[in-house]
Parts: sequence; structure tokens; C-alpha cells
Amino acid sequence: MKFRNKIIISFCIILFVPLVLATGVIVGFQKIQIKMIEQTYGVENSDYGYLSNSVQLLNRFTKDIYQELQATTERAAQKFEKKEYLDQMNARLEGKASYLIVRKGGELSYIGRNASTALLTQLPDYGSSDGNINAGVYMDVGEQVLVKQIDFHFPDKSEGSVFIVTRMETVVPEIKDLAIDAIISIVVILIFTACMLSAWIHTSLMKPIKNLQLAAQNIKEGNLDFTIEAEGDDEIGELCKDFEEMRQRLKESTEEKMRAEQESKTLISNIAHDLKTPITAVKGYAEGILDGVADSPEKREKYLRTIYNKASEMDTLINELTLYSKIDTNRIPYNFAKINVSGYFEDCIEELGLDLEAKNVGLAYFNYTDEDTVIIADPEQLRRVINNIVGNSCKYFDKQKGLINIRIKDVGDFIQVEIEDNGRGIAPRDLPYIFDRFYRTDASRNSATGGSGIGLSIVKKIIEDHGGKIWATSKESIGTVMYFVIRKYQEVPNE
Repeated sequence: MKFRNKIIISFCIILFVPLVLATGVIVGFQKIQIKMIEQTYGVENSDYGYLSNSVQLLNRFTKDIYQELQATTERAAQKFEKKEYLDQMNARLEGKASYLIVRKGGELSYIGRNASTALLTQLPDYGSSDGNINAGVYMDVGEQVLVKQIDFHFPDKSEGSVFIVTRMETVVPEIKDLAIDAIISIVVILIFTACMLSAWIHTSLMKPIKNLQLAAQNIKEGNLDFTIEAEGDDEIGELCKDFEEMRQRLKESTEEKMRAEQESKTLISNIAHDLKTPITAVKGYAEGILDGVADSPEKREKYLRTIYNKASEMDTLINELTLYSKIDTNRIPYNFAKINVSGYFEDCIEELGLDLEAKNVGLAYFNYTDEDTVIIADPEQLRRVINNIVGNSCKYFDKQKGLINIRIKDVGDFIQVEIEDNGRGIAPRDLPYIFDRFYRTDASRNSATGGSGIGLSIVKKIIEDHGGKIWATSKESIGTVMYFVIRKYQEVPNE
């Protein structure tokens, strides 16, 4: 069913059902008033008469006596200390279903009728009245009463208050006119309420639905740069909020996909560029062998060694590409094991020493940990971390003799590995970003030195997956120090 039809049906229900019910209530209301009028003239009591009482009409009951008492407080306040005068005024009030209470200081000096203790203890304080003749305080204290208050001062300057207490069971003849006015008022109010409610329903339903329709059209056309405003807390408002959350997630997903595609293109472009150099060298040296340029065993061995080294470089680049794809999907294969720090790093240093010696790079190793220190790590991935950091240092040496110092330190629950070089260093503006993917401090130099641009990001990912942390310090023209920590293995005692 369309919302328009629902609104029409809702309008009819809102208009006619309450109108019928209100008419029935008004008819019953009139009957109650008739009974209460009969009660005023001594007919049998009705327990439900209080439903039709009117404060405004009850105020009129005692208006003349109120004015008289108010005038007395101004001209002859001493009369409120005379019982004869108070009894006289109280008798007049009894004919109007009311009685008198006088308070001097904090004590009640006159009570014209047996009243409930709750009422006597809860009478308004001195100064509560604003002197308005049409004002009164409704109180439900065992009995329902209307209390009108006049504040004054006794001749001895003590504070005084006169209370006119009217019982709410009272009914006045004006109630018939009141009932007629009430019927007309209720009908007008019901019609006005029905119109307003229908307009509100239309606004609360149709406008949000049009916004959702427009949002769906934008999403269908691929436009996610808009905002859906929820104008309420109802079901439509919640739907708008859910729709807005869906739009934001779609936009984030699209942006993430675009970033991933851009990173993949960058990686492929870097590796493709870096593969050209070793491939060109391999082709050149292979042609030299085929053309007979390498006409001696020494030349052939040199050419073959160069081809082997260039093939190793290509293999490293391809391995980085493979590892990058695993990092991007959080599927790096780890084989964690207990590793003795001294034995493991001695093997690494021995292997690194041979490679660095061939590159005319000096290597110094210092181990400050105990011989039995053990860590939990993946030996292969940890070796990749060390090789990547050392290889990265070797690319950027600007001095005739390169030096690398590797230090292993015990720092409480961790071991700290420090790899220091004497390269050209890293500028302070670049240092915070060196572990970001594809970040290059000098694009032109990096193109010359090669590399995919993801080496240090791989290192950071591996260290963090080991529960460690990596950072760097550097001074330009002096060198760089890479730090990373790995948690030590500790036996858990059996209880």
C-alpha cells in the first residue's frame, strides 16, 4: 500500500475514532455534572464527581470573601486574633464548601474544619502567595482541595497567613456552559490535531524517502561524494543512518581498492624497471659468450659469474613481489621456533661477511647478550629482515670504504638489534616515512640503485608480526642506525 493511501486512512482514523470517543466522554461528563448538582442540594453522594471539577470556577466561589479578607488584612489585621470574627467568616465559607485556616508565625491559630494532618503540615510558606485573586494551589493530601493564601502582618509585626481551603467535590451551575464549550473546543482541537499529524506524517515519511531515492540513484551512477542527513530518530531516520553508513563504507572500500591498484601498478612499474638492468646485462654477457668474445676460461668464468649474479638479483626482485602479495593479504607463512641468539646471529654474520667482503664493505659484530638467550622467531623471515636492512645500506654508501656495525643488546624482556652504517644518511624530513610502501627519499638515485620500494615496509611488517618494533635514527653525511626489538623466550613455571 502506498504511503499516500496510508496517510488518508490514518487521517480518517485520527479524526473520527477520537471524535466518537470524545462525544461519549462528553455525554458522560454531563451526566456526572447533573449528579454533582443534585449532590449540592443534598442528593446522594457520588464518588467519581471530582473528575469534572474546574479550578477556574472554584476560584469564583470564594472571590467575594477573598476580597473582604484581603481588605481586612490591610485595615484591621487584629480581627484575625478574634475567634468570633473568624467563626463568622468560616460560617460563610461553609456555604461555599470551604473553610478558613489562620497561621500566626509558625503555629496554626485557627482551623475552621477538621482537616487532614497532611494538609496542615504542607500549607504553603509565608510569601508563597503573589496576591492574585484568581490564583490558587491545588493539593491532593488525603482530600483534593484548592488553597488560596493571603499573607499579612499581625499588629505585633509577626507574620501571618489566611488560607481559604475549598473542597474539590464542589460543583457549580456554570458547568453546563462549560460542557458545551468543552465539546466545541475538543472538536476543533481534534480536527486541528488530525491535520497537523497528517502533515507531520507526510513530512516524516515522504521527504526522507525522496532523499533515499536520490541517494540510491547517486550510488547507481557511481557517485559516492554526498551525505544523507537523518532528520529523526524513527525507523526512517534509522534507515537513513544505515544508508549513510553503507555509503561511507562503499566509499572507503572504493578508495582502498584504488589505492591498492595504484600500489600494485607502482610495484609492477618499479620491478619492471629494475628487471631491465639485469636482463640487459644477462643478454649482453650471454651474447658475448655466444659470439666468442669470452675467448679464454677466465673471461668465460667472469661472464658466467656476472650472469649468475644478475639472475640472483632478478630472483630477489621476484621474491619481493611474491612476498608483497602475501603481505597485502596477511598471508605471510611464519614458522616460529625457539632460536638461540648467539648461534643464530653468528651464522648470519658469517654469511653476510662473505657477501660484504666481495662488495668491499667492512663488517663488525658485537653480541652483548648471554650465551643462553633465546627468542621466538621465524628464522627465515628474521634473516630476510637483516638482509634487507644490510642490502638497503649497501645501496646508499657514498664513501670509498663502507662500514656496517651489528650490535645485539639485552634490554629486559627483549633483545635489541642495531645495524649501523656510514652511508650518506637520511634527511630529517624523510626519516618518519622510510617504512612506508614505495616511499623514496630520492627518486632519481633510487632508480639508479634499483629496488622495488617495499623493502623496509616488508621489514616493518615482519617485525610487527613478531610482536616487536622497528625504528631508525640518522645523520646526513654520517650514517644511519636501524633498531628493532624481539621479545625473549621465557619459560612459564608449572604450578
